Amino acid sequence: MENYSSQSLSYNHNKNYGISLIQPQPAPWIEQQEEDWNLQEFIGIVRRRMGVIAVAAAIVMAGFIISAFNKKPDYESSFQLLVEPVNNDTKVLDLFKDPNLAKSSLDYDSQIQVLKSPEVMGKVVRQLQSSYPDINYGSLMRSLTITRLGETKILVVRYQSDDPTKVKIVLDHIAKEYLHYSLENRQSKLHQGLQFVEKQLPSLKARVNKLQKDLQIFRQEHDFIDPESQLQQITSQIGIVSSRRQAINQQLAQARANLTSLQQKDGSLAALNNATVYQQLIVQLRQLDTQIALESTRFQEDNPVIQALKQKRDNLSPLLNQEAQRFLNVKIAEVTTEVQNLEVQSQDIAKTEQKLEQRHKQLPVLARQYIELQRGLQVATDSLNRFLATRETLQIQGAQTELSWQLIQAPSKPEQPISFSNLKSSLLMGLAASVISGIGLALLVEKLDKRYHTVHTLKERSPLPLIGYIPFEKHLQIGQYENSKPRSFILPSLKLPKLLSSSISALATIPAQDDSKYSAKFFESLRVLYTNIQLLSSDRPIRSIIMSSAMVCEGKSTIAFNLAQIAAAMGQRVLLVDADLRQPVIHSLSNLNNEWGLSNLITTNLAIEEVIQPLPSMTQLSVITAGSIPPDATKLLSSQKMKRLMNEFHQNFDLVIYDTPALLGLADATLLAPHTDGVVLVVRINKTDSLMLKRALDSLQLSRINILGVVANGQRSNFDSY
Repeated sequence: MENYSSQSLSYNHNKNYGISLIQPQPAPWIEQQEEDWNLQEFIGIVRRRMGVIAVAAAIVMAGFIISAFNKKPDYESSFQLLVEPVNNDTKVLDLFKDPNLAKSSLDYDSQIQVLKSPEVMGKVVRQLQSSYPDINYGSLMRSLTITRLGETKILVVRYQSDDPTKVKIVLDHIAKEYLHYSLENRQSKLHQGLQFVEKQLPSLKARVNKLQKDLQIFRQEHDFIDPESQLQQITSQIGIVSSRRQAINQQLAQARANLTSLQQKDGSLAALNNATVYQQLIVQLRQLDTQIALESTRFQEDNPVIQALKQKRDNLSPLLNQEAQRFLNVKIAEVTTEVQNLEVQSQDIAKTEQKLEQRHKQLPVLARQYIELQRGLQVATDSLNRFLATRETLQIQGAQTELSWQLIQAPSKPEQPISFSNLKSSLLMGLAASVISGIGLALLVEKLDKRYHTVHTLKERSPLPLIGYIPFEKHLQIGQYENSKPRSFILPSLKLPKLLSSSISALATIPAQDDSKYSAKFFESLRVLYTNIQLLSSDRPIRSIIMSSAMVCEGKSTIAFNLAQIAAAMGQRVLLVDADLRQPVIHSLSNLNNEWGLSNLITTNLAIEEVIQPLPSMTQLSVITAGSIPPDATKLLSSQKMKRLMNEFHQNFDLVIYDTPALLGLADATLLAPHTDGVVLVVRINKTDSLMLKRALDSLQLSRINILGVVANGQRSNFDSY
């Protein structure tokens, strides 16, 4: 009790604790919809969902294995066609002496598509249906492949089926039809193309001749040869004249400024500095003044020597004024003449520039007409050249294709199936598909899982400030955070200065506690959390906080209890209030009696000193347990007496920490938060649902409650050591 009543702080809280240190923003906790997973997060997802990946991969792989072994054996055979004559076998190309013509003129990709078209394959399908009624165009195309053999002029046609006899019969019909196609159908199409080209050539030639004549007439009428060079020449002349006009205008402006300066007193005096005769007279006048001053020390004012010197000075003054006036008149006349000359030059240059501008404006119209004529001629010429080249190509192809395609390898009946040889590749494909399916399912499960799994995810998905993160303690299971009785750690009581800067410097002096239950990382994370809370406000210290969470079993009571000890060890007089009147925990964590507590203090006339219990091991830390569990906790926490008690707590302690129930479904924390400096939310890694957290924050937004930040609890990743 002495800790409570011995002294009062000079700092006095305003009774209206609804004023926030940080102004609340409208719905700042709305999560980002887009979730970009980087490599580190992807690896973490794979580790967490390894079981899902293994099950999905096993199911998909089993399906591939069953399908591979139950499939009937397939047989395959092929034949090869030489579709272009070899150059050495014909002398057609030698007539043109063009090395480019030695290259293949056949578009093999297009040719393969033509060979697989219904027009060519329809006759084959009709012939085969008499022996194999199940064959149609679709089934034939699914089993038929046509490829080019490397860079050669040979096409390889393959067919697969579970009947080797059927393979041989189908390939025989296809080979026969392709040879027939090469002799008749393809040759007729070349002739049709050649006839079309011959029909179009006369009109194209007439169009080219007309455009050439129009271009010649245009050049003669407008004396127009090269619009680009003329445009560049006029543009260059305009640039030169414009630069010269700007230079003349600058000189004219300078001359006018000089004339104005000469007509003023300061300018006149500056100009007289360059007048030789005037400066000589000034020197003589100063010499006379010097002599008069020297002689005055020897003679009286009426002495003839002094009188003579003064007479000389009086005679010199008019000459000085006359010389100044003469020099200024001459200078003004010179500058005036210069201004007039520059004005005349400026007018002449302006006229020249105007003429060039007119020519420049007319030139684009003529150039556009010229370019349009030239473009039309170019297009017509290109079209004519393409038709001439096409005619020549068709003639060459027609001459070459007079020789029919050659069957250089006839189809044969397959003896060995090919399915078992593809078993290895099928299993590899199944393995790849199973892994991809497993990872895809894991990503889907991760997408549907709204829990926070890492501190990085919490920082990325929530714009609330992350003011601390507590490492995972393996002896603290999820259910133990709120219901067990872990032994509290003990820190030595340090009499430190109350200023935050001194407290921060004292961090290094607090020794790590040798406690088997808590690691040094756990202590250090609490020190960092306390320091971050104090740094949240620059104008006044944080004097009271609500420690709460969105859901139960988040570890808020454990963090509140240990944070209170850290603050007490830092020299602060701390009061820890168990405001969880439904499921109190603080008395278990601190091993204190819970017979009398906060509920009794509100409902009875007990004095505060009778309820506050100091922690035996730390004189700076006092605790108010929850007391008897009331039938209506909300009514007690919303009472006027509770507000008066909170005001007294804040006036007599450096830091007051309230441990309140979870936010969802309960109004306890919302009732107390407006009378404190803010709320610290504890988020349990791998447990807290982001949707539940958002609902809790939405309820806080309606009450305009200040949220100081979020504490990530139970982070399993390795912390960097000093």
